[in-house]
Amino acid sequence: MADTLAPRAVIGVMTPAMNTVVQPELELLRPDGVTNQMQRFRLGGDNISDDLPDEAAKLMDCKPSAIAVGLTTDAGPGGPGKLKVRCDEMAKQVGVAVLGASGADYQALRALDAKRVGIVTPFNAKMDAVVKANTEAAGFEVVAIKGTQAPSLPEICETPLGDIRDVFAQVATSDCDAILQVGTALPVVALIAELEQAHGKPIVACNAAVYWRTLRAIGITDPVLGFGKLLEQH
Repeated sequence: MADTLAPRAVIGVMTPAMNTVVQPELELLRPDGVTNQMQRFRLGGDNISDDLPDEAAKLMDCKPSAIAVGLTTDAGPGGPGKLKVRCDEMAKQVGVAVLGASGADYQALRALDAKRVGIVTPFNAKMDAVVKANTEAAGFEVVAIKGTQAPSLPEICETPLGDIRDVFAQVATSDCDAILQVGTALPVVALIAELEQAHGKPIVACNAAVYWRTLRAIGITDPVLGFGKLLEQH
């Protein structure tokens, strides 16, 4: 029997326990007939999170069609590749597609035919250098990168919107094809349309990208209006 509130699909969403941004941002993007069902995990351990397999198994009780992992790992050496391995392992375990935000970012940039990329992060210059290296290893040229320099992971969620706008404005002055935002605790989704209009460049916000990739993976191709070119046209 179809889920009364989700006749089209239930999407499982996993995010770090301290992250208060992924859940409300993905709710903004939800098409009619789809619900998002949350599960949280703690970061740490050699495999990104020791909690992930057990928490994913609990999430499967609500029978999601796929799982979106609201986490980017770009600030760690080889982080996006490690997240992909973890997601692939979980997909075999639970029997549905499991999509991480870092890989979804790269797929979104390719969908937009972006080769020269500007990047906005919540990090400091040292961590930005790792983000840049990971993005270049994925095949993109990074022409600008700037972070909001949040002092801790929990404080990323508290970044003022004005600070986010300022960093985007700095990155947008570069000769980039698109602007990528990493760090799923940085609140950007509600700003995407405004930023695209202001700067004339497509914005790939990581939370929007992972939700876009998850919808498309389960065959839901509806344009999601009001949140930028990626969700409206791809």
